[in-house]
Amino acid sequence: MKFGLLGSGSWGTALAKLLTDNNNDINWWLRSDANIVSFKTRHHNPQYLRSAIFNTKQINFSSDPMQVISESDVIVIAVPSAFVTDALSGLPKDVFEGKKIVSAVKGILPDENVLLNDFLKNRFEVVLENYFTVLGPCHAEEVASEKLSYLTFSGIDEDETKKIASGFTTPYLKTIHNTDVIGAQYAAVLKNIYAIGAGMAHGLEYGDNFLSVLIANSADEMAGFLRKSGQQVEVGSIEHSAITKNENRTVTNYAASVYLGDLLVTCYSLYSRNRTFGNMIGKGYSVKSAQLEMNMVAEGYNASKCIYLINEKVGADMPIAETVYDILWNHKNPEIGFEKIESILV
Repeated sequence: MKFGLLGSGSWGTALAKLLTDNNNDINWWLRSDANIVSFKTRHHNPQYLRSAIFNTKQINFSSDPMQVISESDVIVIAVPSAFVTDALSGLPKDVFEGKKIVSAVKGILPDENVLLNDFLKNRFEVVLENYFTVLGPCHAEEVASEKLSYLTFSGIDEDETKKIASGFTTPYLKTIHNTDVIGAQYAAVLKNIYAIGAGMAHGLEYGDNFLSVLIANSADEMAGFLRKSGQQVEVGSIEHSAITKNENRTVTNYAASVYLGDLLVTCYSLYSRNRTFGNMIGKGYSVKSAQLEMNMVAEGYNASKCIYLINEKVGADMPIAETVYDILWNHKNPEIGFEKIESILV
């Protein structure tokens, strides 16, 4: 099984480290030939996670995505959601024929307002059986420093999902698998929105007591959206398959790491871009000035608008997510917005 990686940001670099640390030779698309030369010379990504050192003999670099795709069996897409459409533009319709796709995209594609699997189906006729996701509470910076982390792989075919997950397993990275392809993706989108809200609360100088209540209510709101959108959600109970020495745990509940766990770390961690972005908004930065100051993508910004539009059809009760949307897109004063949130928390 040959892995090809599209995306060279911090998350793409972290995934490349996992694959190569697990003795996989990989094909890796980098946009810039100059970055490829620098990477080969210095053995680290010149722009992201510079502390992560690679054996470049394990990596076949290319600035041509077609080459990476054609020479790989499993294509890992780790491009920020806002740039996926551009990154894949110009590729022939049959480019992914016979390939397995692993999405490491943590957002909705704003140009199309769809999840990546829908975009790939519409544009490249990729069927859901060949589509997998890798998500969970796992900051790229902690992967780079080899701190123990967990990732959840989702796919309809459980055996194939476990096989793909095994390519990423290292002593510092544990893998979990489930079959909830759609629900796991929506959870990854929503947790970024709520993390912006948590950051706003911090910027507005709310304390930890308020933040804990805000996040608990956000988890309930997220579960409500997933239920309304057709996912079978049970919150607070834990069910898993029998565990043997050679079998990963199959988690099917929404108190699991890929749902509640990812929400918690994204809301609390200082590594969280979305929390940082929200903190700046809470302190009075405009959206544009916060984006320029960060010089990194906060997925929750576009996601807040995408979910707002999707929820017009779903009809879930989402006052927290809607308030974040109003603050970011309709210029609602954060203090006034959070007065509204205060009144609905339970």
